[in-house]
Amino acid sequence: MKVYQGRVLLEELHFERLMASVHLLHLEMPIHFTRDYLMDLVTQLCVKNKVETLARVRLSVFRTEGGLYTPENNTAEFLIQCWELHKQVFELNETGLDIDIYPESRKTCEKLSTIKSANCLPYIMAGMYAREHELNDALLLNTHGRVADATSSNVFIVRGNQVWTPPLGEGCVCGVMRKYLLALDTTLHLMEHPITVSDLENADEIFLTNTIYGIRWVERFRDNSYGNATATILHDLLQEAVL
Repeated sequence: MKVYQGRVLLEELHFERLMASVHLLHLEMPIHFTRDYLMDLVTQLCVKNKVETLARVRLSVFRTEGGLYTPENNTAEFLIQCWELHKQVFELNETGLDIDIYPESRKTCEKLSTIKSANCLPYIMAGMYAREHELNDALLLNTHGRVADATSSNVFIVRGNQVWTPPLGEGCVCGVMRKYLLALDTTLHLMEHPITVSDLENADEIFLTNTIYGIRWVERFRDNSYGNATATILHDLLQEAVL
Protein backbone atom coordinates (compact mmCIF):
# COMPACT_ATOMS: atom_id res chain seq x y z
CA MET A 1 0.00 0.00 0.00
CA LYS A 2 1.07 3.59 -0.54
CA VAL A 3 0.45 6.23 2.14
CA TYR A 4 0.38 9.87 1.07
CA GLN A 5 -0.20 12.79 3.44
CA GLY A 6 -1.37 10.47 6.19
CA ARG A 7 -3.88 8.43 4.17
CA VAL A 8 -3.76 5.11 2.38
CA LEU A 9 -4.39 5.54 -1.33
CA LEU A 10 -7.01 3.20 -2.80
CA GLU A 11 -7.68 1.81 0.67
CA GLU A 12 -11.05 0.33 -0.30
CA LEU A 13 -9.51 -1.77 -3.09
CA HIS A 14 -6.65 -2.90 -0.86
CA PHE A 15 -9.02 -4.04 1.87
CA GLU A 16 -11.31 -5.71 -0.65
CA ARG A 17 -8.42 -7.71 -2.10
CA LEU A 18 -7.15 -8.62 1.36
CA MET A 19 -10.48 -9.98 2.55
CA ALA A 20 -11.05 -11.87 -0.71
CA SER A 21 -7.66 -13.58 -0.27
CA VAL A 22 -8.34 -14.30 3.40
CA HIS A 23 -11.64 -15.92 2.45
CA LEU A 24 -10.04 -17.96 -0.32
CA LEU A 25 -7.38 -19.26 2.09
CA HIS A 26 -9.95 -20.02 4.84
CA LEU A 27 -8.32 -17.67 7.32
CA GLU A 28 -10.24 -16.14 10.21
CA MET A 29 -9.39 -12.53 10.98
CA PRO A 30 -10.17 -11.06 14.43
CA ILE A 31 -13.77 -9.89 14.72
CA HIS A 32 -12.66 -6.28 15.21
CA PHE A 33 -10.54 -6.34 12.01
CA THR A 34 -12.42 -3.77 9.95
CA ARG A 35 -11.17 -1.49 7.21
CA ASP A 36 -11.20 1.52 9.54
CA TYR A 37 -9.31 -0.46 12.19
CA LEU A 38 -6.62 -1.53 9.72
CA MET A 39 -6.17 1.89 8.14
CA ASP A 40 -5.92 3.49 11.57
CA LEU A 41 -3.12 1.06 12.50
CA VAL A 42 -1.33 1.80 9.22
CA THR A 43 -1.43 5.57 9.68
CA GLN A 44 -0.41 5.29 13.34
CA LEU A 45 2.64 3.23 12.37
CA CYS A 46 3.62 5.70 9.63
CA VAL A 47 3.32 8.61 12.06
CA LYS A 48 5.38 6.75 14.67
CA ASN A 49 8.11 6.14 12.09
CA LYS A 50 7.82 9.71 10.74
CA VAL A 51 7.04 8.61 7.17
CA GLU A 52 3.37 9.61 6.98
CA THR A 53 4.09 12.12 4.19
CA LEU A 54 4.94 9.36 1.74
CA ALA A 55 5.43 5.71 2.61
CA ARG A 56 5.30 2.14 1.36
CA VAL A 57 3.38 -0.20 3.65
CA ARG A 58 3.39 -3.99 3.66
CA LEU A 59 0.72 -6.00 5.44
CA SER A 60 1.49 -9.68 5.97
CA VAL A 61 -1.22 -12.08 7.17
CA PHE A 62 -0.32 -15.55 8.39
CA ARG A 63 -1.74 -18.53 10.27
CA THR A 64 -1.04 -18.95 13.98
CA GLU A 65 -0.07 -22.16 15.76
CA GLY A 66 3.37 -22.42 14.21
CA GLY A 67 2.17 -23.03 10.67
CA LEU A 68 0.29 -26.26 11.35
CA TYR A 69 -2.03 -26.44 8.36
CA THR A 70 -5.07 -28.12 9.91
CA PRO A 71 -8.75 -27.10 9.97
CA GLU A 72 -8.36 -26.10 13.63
CA ASN A 73 -5.59 -23.60 12.88
CA ASN A 74 -7.29 -21.00 10.69
CA THR A 75 -6.91 -18.08 13.08
CA ALA A 76 -4.82 -15.34 11.46
CA GLU A 77 -2.34 -12.85 12.79
CA PHE A 78 -0.85 -9.94 10.89
CA LEU A 79 2.23 -7.76 10.70
CA ILE A 80 2.46 -4.21 9.34
CA GLN A 81 5.73 -2.68 8.13
CA CYS A 82 6.46 0.70 6.54
CA TRP A 83 9.29 2.43 4.70
CA GLU A 84 9.82 5.96 3.44
CA LEU A 85 9.27 6.58 -0.27
CA HIS A 86 10.79 9.20 -2.55
CA LYS A 87 8.45 11.61 -4.34
CA GLN A 88 9.71 10.24 -7.69
CA VAL A 89 7.15 7.43 -7.33
CA PHE A 90 4.54 9.94 -8.52
CA GLU A 91 6.44 10.69 -11.74
CA LEU A 92 6.25 8.74 -14.98
CA ASN A 93 9.64 7.20 -15.72
CA GLU A 94 11.64 9.38 -18.12
CA THR A 95 13.56 6.44 -19.56
CA GLY A 96 11.50 3.50 -20.71
CA LEU A 97 12.07 0.06 -19.22
CA ASP A 98 13.97 -2.72 -20.95
CA ILE A 99 12.25 -6.07 -20.38
CA ASP A 100 12.31 -9.69 -21.52
CA ILE A 101 10.74 -13.01 -20.54
CA TYR A 102 12.01 -15.20 -17.71
CA PRO A 103 12.31 -18.59 -19.44
CA GLU A 104 12.81 -21.00 -16.54
CA SER A 105 9.43 -21.08 -14.78
CA ARG A 106 5.73 -20.95 -15.72
CA LYS A 107 2.78 -19.80 -13.62
CA THR A 108 -0.24 -22.02 -13.20
CA CYS A 109 -3.69 -20.73 -14.12
CA GLU A 110 -5.81 -21.47 -11.05
CA LYS A 111 -7.51 -19.44 -8.33
CA LEU A 112 -4.56 -19.36 -5.93
CA SER A 113 -2.34 -17.81 -8.63
CA THR A 114 -4.15 -14.48 -8.25
CA ILE A 115 -3.17 -14.08 -4.58
CA LYS A 116 -0.24 -11.86 -3.68
CA SER A 117 1.51 -14.18 -1.25
CA ALA A 118 4.86 -15.01 0.31
CA ASN A 119 5.08 -17.95 -2.09
CA CYS A 120 6.99 -15.79 -4.56
CA LEU A 121 10.01 -17.89 -5.61
CA PRO A 122 9.29 -17.60 -9.38
CA TYR A 123 9.22 -13.80 -9.01
CA ILE A 124 12.48 -13.79 -7.06
CA MET A 125 14.19 -15.91 -9.69
CA ALA A 126 12.76 -13.73 -12.47
CA GLY A 127 14.11 -10.65 -10.68
CA MET A 128 17.55 -12.25 -10.47
CA TYR A 129 17.33 -13.13 -14.15
CA ALA A 130 16.53 -9.51 -14.98
CA ARG A 131 19.53 -8.22 -13.02
CA GLU A 132 21.88 -10.80 -14.52
CA HIS A 133 20.80 -9.79 -18.03
CA GLU A 134 20.83 -6.03 -17.30
CA LEU A 135 17.07 -5.72 -17.68
CA ASN A 136 14.70 -3.49 -15.72
CA ASP A 137 12.15 -6.29 -15.29
CA ALA A 138 11.19 -9.74 -16.53
CA LEU A 139 7.82 -11.16 -17.50
CA LEU A 140 6.49 -14.53 -16.40
CA LEU A 141 4.51 -16.73 -18.78
CA ASN A 142 1.74 -19.11 -17.75
CA THR A 143 1.57 -22.82 -18.56
CA HIS A 144 -0.08 -21.97 -21.90
CA GLY A 145 2.90 -19.85 -22.93
CA ARG A 146 0.97 -16.58 -22.61
CA VAL A 147 1.86 -13.55 -20.48
CA ALA A 148 0.89 -13.68 -16.79
CA ASP A 149 2.61 -10.72 -15.15
CA ALA A 150 5.98 -9.17 -14.27
CA THR A 151 8.07 -9.60 -11.12
CA SER A 152 6.09 -7.04 -9.12
CA SER A 153 3.63 -5.59 -11.62
CA ASN A 154 0.73 -6.34 -13.91
CA VAL A 155 1.25 -6.03 -17.65
CA PHE A 156 -0.72 -3.91 -20.11
CA ILE A 157 -0.25 -3.52 -23.86
CA VAL A 158 -1.72 -0.98 -26.28
CA ARG A 159 -2.99 -2.10 -29.68
CA GLY A 160 -4.62 0.68 -31.67
CA ASN A 161 -7.39 2.13 -29.50
CA GLN A 162 -7.48 -0.86 -27.15
CA VAL A 163 -5.52 -1.49 -23.96
CA TRP A 164 -5.20 -5.14 -22.91
CA THR A 165 -4.19 -6.80 -19.68
CA PRO A 166 -4.33 -10.58 -19.03
CA PRO A 167 -7.52 -11.87 -17.35
CA LEU A 168 -7.11 -13.29 -13.85
CA GLY A 169 -7.63 -16.74 -15.35
CA GLU A 170 -4.26 -16.34 -17.08
CA GLY A 171 -2.43 -16.64 -13.74
CA CYS A 172 -1.67 -13.01 -12.98
CA VAL A 173 -1.83 -11.50 -9.51
CA CYS A 174 -5.00 -9.52 -8.81
CA GLY A 175 -3.25 -6.16 -8.58
CA VAL A 176 -5.00 -3.19 -6.99
CA MET A 177 -3.73 -0.76 -9.63
CA ARG A 178 -4.76 -3.17 -12.38
CA LYS A 179 -8.30 -3.32 -10.98
CA TYR A 180 -8.46 0.46 -10.57
CA LEU A 181 -7.38 1.13 -14.15
CA LEU A 182 -9.86 -1.36 -15.60
CA ALA A 183 -12.67 0.53 -13.85
CA LEU A 184 -11.34 4.01 -14.72
CA ASP A 185 -13.79 6.32 -16.50
CA THR A 186 -11.92 7.14 -19.70
CA THR A 187 -12.41 7.13 -23.47
CA LEU A 188 -9.61 4.56 -23.71
CA HIS A 189 -10.80 0.98 -24.14
CA LEU A 190 -9.19 -0.91 -21.26
CA MET A 191 -10.11 -4.59 -21.17
CA GLU A 192 -9.03 -8.05 -20.10
CA HIS A 193 -7.59 -10.04 -22.99
CA PRO A 194 -5.01 -12.87 -23.17
CA ILE A 195 -1.60 -11.64 -24.31
CA THR A 196 0.82 -13.75 -26.35
CA VAL A 197 4.51 -13.13 -26.95
CA SER A 198 3.56 -12.17 -30.50
CA ASP A 199 1.15 -9.57 -29.08
CA LEU A 200 4.03 -8.08 -27.09
CA GLU A 201 6.19 -7.88 -30.20
CA ASN A 202 3.44 -6.21 -32.25
CA ALA A 203 2.09 -3.85 -29.59
CA ASP A 204 2.16 -0.07 -29.94
CA GLU A 205 2.99 0.30 -26.24
CA ILE A 206 3.72 -1.84 -23.19
CA PHE A 207 3.46 -0.61 -19.62
CA LEU A 208 3.60 -2.13 -16.15
CA THR A 209 1.43 -1.18 -13.17
CA ASN A 210 1.57 -1.54 -9.40
CA THR A 211 0.40 0.39 -6.36
CA ILE A 212 3.72 2.00 -5.51
CA TYR A 213 4.83 3.29 -8.92
CA GLY A 214 1.47 3.51 -10.65
CA ILE A 215 2.47 3.22 -14.31
CA ARG A 216 5.89 2.56 -15.82
CA TRP A 217 6.25 2.47 -19.59
CA VAL A 218 8.40 0.01 -21.49
CA GLU A 219 10.76 1.23 -24.19
CA ARG A 220 12.22 -2.09 -25.30
CA PHE A 221 11.23 -5.76 -25.43
CA ARG A 222 13.93 -7.77 -27.20
CA ASP A 223 14.44 -6.08 -30.58
CA ASN A 224 11.21 -4.07 -30.42
CA SER A 225 10.86 -0.47 -29.25
CA TYR A 226 7.76 1.37 -28.01
CA GLY A 227 6.37 4.81 -27.25
CA ASN A 228 4.47 6.06 -24.20
CA ALA A 229 1.59 8.24 -25.42
CA THR A 230 -1.19 6.14 -23.85
CA ALA A 231 0.86 5.46 -20.71
CA THR A 232 1.31 9.22 -20.27
CA ILE A 233 -2.43 9.86 -20.61
CA LEU A 234 -3.29 7.17 -18.07
CA HIS A 235 -0.57 8.35 -15.70
CA ASP A 236 -1.97 11.88 -15.71
CA LEU A 237 -5.54 10.64 -15.23
CA LEU A 238 -4.37 8.46 -12.36
CA GLN A 239 -2.64 11.33 -10.58
CA GLU A 240 -5.72 13.52 -10.89
CA ALA A 241 -8.07 10.81 -9.63
CA VAL A 242 -6.09 9.35 -6.76
CA LEU A 243 -4.24 12.26 -5.16
